[in-house]
Amino acid sequence: MSYNAGATASPGASQASFEDATYAKVTWRLLPLLFLCYVASYLDRVNVGFAKLQMLSDLKFSETIYGLGAGIFFIGYFVFEIPSNMILHKVGARMWIARIMITWGIISGAMAYVTTPEMFYIMRFLLGVAEAGFFPGVILYLTYWYPAARRGKITALFMTGIALSGVIGGPLSGWIMHAMPGVWGHTGWQWMFLLEAVPSLILGVLVILYMKDRIRDAHWLSEDEKKLLEANISQEESQKEHLSLSAMFSNGKVWLGALIYFCFVMGLYGVSFWLPTIIKTTGVTDPLNVGLLTAIPYAFAAVAMVLIGRSADARRERRWHVAIPAFFGCVGLLASTVYDHNTVMAMASLTLASMGILTTLPLFWSLPTAFLSGTAAAAGIALINSLGNLAGFVSPFLVGWLKDATQSTNAGMYVLAVSLVLGGLLTLTLPARLVNK
Repeated sequence: MSYNAGATASPGASQASFEDATYAKVTWRLLPLLFLCYVASYLDRVNVGFAKLQMLSDLKFSETIYGLGAGIFFIGYFVFEIPSNMILHKVGARMWIARIMITWGIISGAMAYVTTPEMFYIMRFLLGVAEAGFFPGVILYLTYWYPAARRGKITALFMTGIALSGVIGGPLSGWIMHAMPGVWGHTGWQWMFLLEAVPSLILGVLVILYMKDRIRDAHWLSEDEKKLLEANISQEESQKEHLSLSAMFSNGKVWLGALIYFCFVMGLYGVSFWLPTIIKTTGVTDPLNVGLLTAIPYAFAAVAMVLIGRSADARRERRWHVAIPAFFGCVGLLASTVYDHNTVMAMASLTLASMGILTTLPLFWSLPTAFLSGTAAAAGIALINSLGNLAGFVSPFLVGWLKDATQSTNAGMYVLAVSLVLGGLLTLTLPARLVNK
């Protein structure tokens, strides 16, 4: 790119070093808060997988009821996602993301008082409604600050929030459920929902106080830094497809992106909602030990996400950096069914699966954001995310139904493995010239 800041940089400093320093400044300002928000959101979304270890027996729920309740979150998410992202594009990320976080924190805490399947379904649906728009909103927000050549690494860093929520959330959820039963008349799983909702409420307030909607609003940037960032974004926007909203809905690449993302999300939520159960099946029964073990796959996945994201940016290559991790995720899931009663080998297999599955996700988002812009980007990202996240409904329900039918999670893992392979192969059909930026 483009904007000549050489005169304003320190003597001898190059344009490249000034640009790198500016983006480092932006990253340190924006990413920590967004990252913590994503950790909190993902934890509130999937901690039902830990609650399941006690909740099902307490409330007499079947595996199918659990799978349907876990997945129905994504129906509410699907219905409200595009409207939510369009509102964010109009009113700004700061107030809308804060609204999302505070409402989902309240609803997530209220999950502690579910007593019937109907209440379980309703609360999970409302949690999806509350959270709709957060993830695609952040992905859209990053396009306001970073060009495509820098977004792979940044999106990967942001999405390591999924992995960190597992590293932190697994042991935390396990400890709460191990230590808190009976305190003030509440069960361990009730305390887990109540305590883990608190960070979302606090972070919602911090978003209002701390975030800025646009480069021009950032008082912590100098005028020259603002001009550099704005010039980079303006140059990239001029090279994208400027689709109308109606044209976006008829764009084949958008629908292909949604199908690819659906395949990857099938793998993600199959693992996220069922990992504690799979570990328990290997013979680990104490919730605290289950929680500690779930941290291992997520810790390795966090490292893989960052390293492969950097590789994709350095090489300006996206498709194979998405497809190959998907294939490794498939291998890991298949191996986990072979060693389903061997804790060490099952953990090794699930770690490989998690590294592959979680790495596909941030790199996938470098694909549609490379060719969509403006209102079409806001709607396109939301459409891809909402359709893809319908897999979050299909996947846990399907695994739960198959587990009730076969008394094993293995059949479900086979389905998820095939889905990952399909997603990887479809990624390779995208034109390289369109996405390798």
